Amino acid sequence: MSVNRKFKFARGWALLAVMFVLSVVLAACGEKPAAQTAASSASAAPKETTQASGPRTIKHAMGETQVPANPQRVVILTNEGTEALLALGVKPVGAVQSYTGSPWYDHIKNDMQGVTVVGGESQPNLEQIAALKPDLIIGNKMRHEKIYDQLKAIAPTVYSETLRGEWKTNFQLYANALNKKDEGDKVIAAFDKRIEDFKSKAGDKLKEKVAVVRFMGGKTRFYFGDMFTGVIFKQIGFARSDAKSDEKAFEDITKERLTELDNADRVFYFTYETGDGKGNKQEQEWMNDPLWKNLKVVKDNKLVKVNDATWNTAGGVKAANIMLDDLYKIYDIKQ
Repeated sequence: MSVNRKFKFARGWALLAVMFVLSVVLAACGEKPAAQTAASSASAAPKETTQASGPRTIKHAMGETQVPANPQRVVILTNEGTEALLALGVKPVGAVQSYTGSPWYDHIKNDMQGVTVVGGESQPNLEQIAALKPDLIIGNKMRHEKIYDQLKAIAPTVYSETLRGEWKTNFQLYANALNKKDEGDKVIAAFDKRIEDFKSKAGDKLKEKVAVVRFMGGKTRFYFGDMFTGVIFKQIGFARSDAKSDEKAFEDITKERLTELDNADRVFYFTYETGDGKGNKQEQEWMNDPLWKNLKVVKDNKLVKVNDATWNTAGGVKAANIMLDDLYKIYDIKQ
């Protein structure tokens, strides 16, 4: 090969090499680094967390428990918890029986068809619970502390702390355990919005002093601010006629204390009747007493009978909304 020809050949390869380097540089200028590309893709795509793909750790009244990402077979051991599940669109495979009803309260019975009864709230049936093969059990420390170890041996178990007026706190815990926090926040926000609507329309009616009385078999009680009704009244802003409304949940009274109701502008009362007639008997006996008949609220027709289940015993979000429905009607306020 001649020197001239060798030179031309070498120059051709050099030009090809330069062109290759330039193409690589230009390509690099038009692309993001791999890490940056991955970061951009992650920010653009829907965010996924362990909540959607694996077990989650839930803090609750008994400590911490790992629960499934999306529980499918839930057993609920409180009445207010049953309402929470239904409000979140979850039908339990098992639930404790309602305190009144056969076996469910009237306001939830249509939603509970096919659900297995697993005993009562005060005494759940462990064998029935185990037979359902749940993947999540929800209970309450105040009711079920002694059987926690037995329940968690069946399935992951989460407990709320108490049942005295804490329905919102409990609801949020249950929503989190079910991986439905966003849905739960919407349910509570909707209720709070209704409360604000009622307050804005009620005006001076909120200055009315109210009291709450419950008749039971052999007992009559004043109910104060720490119970379900009282907590909702407090959120609304009703004035209470009793000075102890923030000190205790309830107090059993004798007929001699009925005169304390003369401090009230309106008295709401409900009767806990389980079917044995004892609650109704207590109501009639007290209402026929001269002390009751002479009360100012009775004479002024400011005595209002309401439903025990939705104003007290059920204690959940569905009951809270029904109670609010009743208040709109009682105070003649349009929704």
